[in-house]
Amino acid sequence: MGMTEKVLWKVYAGVLGAASTIVAQKVVTKIWEVSTGDEPPDPNDPDTPLTKALIWATASGLGVGISQLAMNRFMQKRWVSNTGHKAPSKQKNKIVISK
Repeated sequence: MGMTEKVLWKVYAGVLGAASTIVAQKVVTKIWEVSTGDEPPDPNDPDTPLTKALIWATASGLGVGISQLAMNRFMQKRWVSNTGHKAPSKQKNKIVISK
C-alpha cells in the first residue's frame, strides 16, 4: 500500500465523512422541526430547559453518529471492491469484549 493510496483514502473518507455529517445534521434538524413544531434549541443557552437541551443533544449525536457509522461501512466496502484490500484506515474498535 503506497503513500498515494493513503492520501487518496484520507481525501475520500474526509469528503464523504464531512458530507454525510452535514446531511445527517440537516435531517435531524428537520425531524425535530416536524415532530415538535419548533426549531432545535441551543443547548448552550442558559434559558433553554435542561431536558430539552439534553434531548436535542442526544438526538443530534445519535443521528450524526449513526450516519458516520453507515458511511464508514459503505466507504470500506467500496474501497475493498475497487482495490481488493482493506482501506489504510486507522479507525479500530477499541472496545474489547472477552468471554
